Amino acid sequence: MVRELFDEYEYFHMNMTLDEYQTEAMNTAVYPGNLLYPLLGLQGEVGEFSEKVKKYFRDTTGEMELEDPVIEMSAELRADLAKEAGDILWYLTALANDLGYDLEEIAAMNLKKLRDRKERGVIHGSGDER
Repeated sequence: MVRELFDEYEYFHMNMTLDEYQTEAMNTAVYPGNLLYPLLGLQGEVGEFSEKVKKYFRDTTGEMELEDPVIEMSAELRADLAKEAGDILWYLTALANDLGYDLEEIAAMNLKKLRDRKERGVIHGSGDER
């Protein structure tokens, strides 16, 4: 069903790995190759995502129970948020690339850290080194 919505090129890219995404995304990068540009871009895109969510809650509070706000969002708003999430992913990818890491490495490092915290019973704590 999903495949019918996309041409062959688009469908291939829907099934890519994080490393494949990183390679493709960095082919579109046009900046001096330092951390500042993608860091500021990431902050801007997170802000745009947050603004859309803020306005959704502002405009719908009282109109619905908001037991599950995502399910109650319009398909159009969810699509807009997905596009913003894509922009966030691009800037995060650029940061990883500038630091010399692959996204798959970062994902694996993060899961290892989270599994360790869960096993030690400190996943609900605070602080980077818990």
